[in-house]
Amino acid sequence: MTQTPLNPGDSPLVREALSSVVSRETSATQTAAQPGETSNDGNGTWPRPSKTRVIAVANQKGGVGKTTTSVNIAAALSMHGQRVLVVDLDPQGNASTALATEHRGDVPDVYQVLVDDLPMADIVKQVPDMPNLYCAPATIDLAGAEIELVSLVAREARLRRALAAYEGVDFDYIVIDCPPSLGLLTVNALVAADEVMIPIQCEYYALEGLGQLLRNVDLIKAHLNPTLRLSTIVLTMYDGRTRLASQVAEEVRAHFGETVLNTVIPRSVRLSEAPSYGQSVMTYDPGSSGAMAYMDAAREIAHRATVA
Repeated sequence: MTQTPLNPGDSPLVREALSSVVSRETSATQTAAQPGETSNDGNGTWPRPSKTRVIAVANQKGGVGKTTTSVNIAAALSMHGQRVLVVDLDPQGNASTALATEHRGDVPDVYQVLVDDLPMADIVKQVPDMPNLYCAPATIDLAGAEIELVSLVAREARLRRALAAYEGVDFDYIVIDCPPSLGLLTVNALVAADEVMIPIQCEYYALEGLGQLLRNVDLIKAHLNPTLRLSTIVLTMYDGRTRLASQVAEEVRAHFGETVLNTVIPRSVRLSEAPSYGQSVMTYDPGSSGAMAYMDAAREIAHRATVA
């Protein structure tokens, strides 16, 4: 599958080089499976949960793959019969970009839902060419929400209230993409959610700061949301060529046990490239290592619904 990068300034030589790298990656995935991967037939409907699963994807460390995980897990679930809403709670709006959802400054967004009590139904948009996938976009205005929420009544529960009042599609999953912080936006996500999914990068600093996130989860569970639980840990940016990645994966599995998905997410050119086309990697290059890994991860998450 060959697509020309969006950057009009790229020279033919740069485009050829990029195409070469991508081609090598895609062909390699056809001969060598990543750890935890299974065959990806791409067909069938996965079991639907008995009630809506609200999952906050959180980690205050930046660059660990929160948005990539949110978008691609949601896309994979939607491709197998699940109705999924992605709530973009990061002021950068990267999840909105990846799902081709308009998020300029004048577009109604999550900020107005949290601060101005705009109904969630007024901002939710269906993702193009993905009939079961929807997005609640974020604009840069959301950066000011941390300050403005401080003076509002029930400031920690405003997202939960908005989702509870939503009258639209009956969703199987609501995936909340959190910002890289432990501020009021992330607290709103954790109060609104039933489950926490933590992407952990397979690198040296992976576990640094994780303790504080887990303490926050415990505090919110004790005082604001007793149903909250850590349900899933996803190992991201796995590089099988390095011993370090294996050591980090082993350490995380030893500490968190079955909470960690069997599937690991490899480093992938296609994962980084897909958002520039307004797509998840699931539609951009379904045969790439990243797409197959996220498909397997989503399959695990869907089947865990039957035993949760």
